[in-house]
Amino acid sequence: MATSSAIPYVLSDKVREAVANCKVLVVGAGGIGCEILKNLALSGFQNIEIIDLDTIDVSNLNRQFLFRKEHVGKPKAVVARETVLNYNPNLNIKAYHDSITTVEYGVNFYKNFNLVLNALDNRNARNHVNRMCLAADIPLIESGTSGYTGQVELIKKGLTQCYECQPKPPQRSFPGCTIRNTPSEPIHCIVWAKHLFNQLFGEDDPDQDVSPDTADPELAADAGKLALNEENETDGDVQRKSTNLWAKEIDYNPEKLFNKFFQDDIKYLLSMENLWKKRKPPKPLAWAEASSHEGDSNTIIENNLKAEDMQVWSLSKCSKVFASSISVLKSELSNKNFLVWDKDDKPGMDFVTACANIRAHIFSIDQKSRFEIKSIAGNIVPAIATTNAIVAGLAVLHAFRVLGEELEKCNTTYVRQKSSSAKTVLMTESVLIKANPNCYVCSEKPSVNVSVNVDNMTVKEFETEVLKKNLNMIAPDAMLDGKNLVVISSEEGETEINNNKKLSEIGIIDGSILKVDDFLQNYELTVYVTNYVPKDTTEPQFIVHGNTENLRPVEEMNGIVYSGGKESPNKQGEAASKTGDKMVTDDDEPVEVIEPQSSVDDPQEGSSVKRRKLNPTEEEDDDLIMLEDDDD
Repeated sequence: MATSSAIPYVLSDKVREAVANCKVLVVGAGGIGCEILKNLALSGFQNIEIIDLDTIDVSNLNRQFLFRKEHVGKPKAVVARETVLNYNPNLNIKAYHDSITTVEYGVNFYKNFNLVLNALDNRNARNHVNRMCLAADIPLIESGTSGYTGQVELIKKGLTQCYECQPKPPQRSFPGCTIRNTPSEPIHCIVWAKHLFNQLFGEDDPDQDVSPDTADPELAADAGKLALNEENETDGDVQRKSTNLWAKEIDYNPEKLFNKFFQDDIKYLLSMENLWKKRKPPKPLAWAEASSHEGDSNTIIENNLKAEDMQVWSLSKCSKVFASSISVLKSELSNKNFLVWDKDDKPGMDFVTACANIRAHIFSIDQKSRFEIKSIAGNIVPAIATTNAIVAGLAVLHAFRVLGEELEKCNTTYVRQKSSSAKTVLMTESVLIKANPNCYVCSEKPSVNVSVNVDNMTVKEFETEVLKKNLNMIAPDAMLDGKNLVVISSEEGETEINNNKKLSEIGIIDGSILKVDDFLQNYELTVYVTNYVPKDTTEPQFIVHGNTENLRPVEEMNGIVYSGGKESPNKQGEAASKTGDKMVTDDDEPVEVIEPQSSVDDPQEGSSVKRRKLNPTEEEDDDLIMLEDDDD
């Protein structure tokens, strides 16, 4: 690795002409996106299109400088366009307030552009744009920041690695039984509260049940089931009924909801005696007690000098906010089929803050301010506007080289606060990073092995959990090779009859081969199925095997980057590993939970276990090898 050769860069007449005539797509109008748009507008680019799904929030204003206070609540892409036109009124710039993953933006859409610049804040969208640019054979410039660190990378079919050539570090995960039964950290309570929001107001998903977990591995024999039976004898089946349905039956009565989740469910947990032999047991809390509570040692006294968001609410205030937020959310739900939790939506954020702190109090866990809970729930990390500006500048310099047909000079460039060896903030790879020959996205014949219990998993579960969530497809079609049988179709209703059938019932057995394609992504994949029966409930439901020698997560050992068990040519591990391997981003990231309890610290090499997301939304992310835009 050497110091960056990206600066200085003098534009030739050829490049100037290409800049003026090319058409550029910018995906994302957040922290980096704003800087990129400004750079493009002031560098001679004339034809720009910008797409972003988000609207402007107050928290964006400290670094997304194209936006002002009066823009809060408006679409980012639309406002960014209007502001950039003030810099250069002659620009031909078009804005889309939409998701880049929708069907309107297929391969033909990408072929309209000479270049795509990513400024995204989530992995799913990055995966999608990566595949679309590969399919359209359009150069893609990836960029991202996290605090003082950043990264810019060129992705070009046949020349460099793609975004999915190397697996990304896994998200921090929590066993479901920890979330539902034995929380010990504030984040456990926050995840539970987001679960509860979805159960009451979101899509009805049994996988997000907030009820105590009777299948907890720590429970001896049938202790949990016995407690459940005893409870049902006295209270009927209230607690086992759909939480959403039950809440509607009681008209979202705050007192009854409170008593169920914070008193009755806690008493139920206490009946599982084995859980509390080595733990401090929780203390059930009734509505009447919480409402009249005057405070505790963890509570910061409210005053006019502190912003409300920075205070740790008293138990009494939590109960009041719990009731008021339910009232507002109930009203919002009356006009919709379901609500989607958003950290920037005040009622939803208030509800999660109140519930998380009440549960934390019950389990003797430190309570947090609304600001802290928002940061944790949304996976927000501090953003540095200067880093955004540097990375955006590097991205546009890469664009100049691409248009000047100097792609071989677009080496991956890293930004860091300090480099002990070269004493510079900018470092570049000495050569372009070549594609992984075994990548299941950009290799010549993409393939992957999936081990699954064919007698247990349904077709719908295979589509949702394996193809969409794990292999990042949007609208897959799957055909059983050799039988010409379509088992999964993206056409609505065409294969709906297969949804609840087990894989083996439709002929998918050990050794079966599925030909899968995603028309939107113009992506084809061969899936080899192996029957896999977990030994017990602690085993993952399925395993997706990468190419174990070439698709291993990068790991740092003594300052040297290793990949696939071999030492990387990059000897300066500090530069790549600390910048590119395991960075977080401040966007709306649903926390993942693994069920049932399984080891997440030492997963099987070359594979990824099935994970269930707590709050799937349009925008979501996790710790990436490629850094993320700072947008929240």
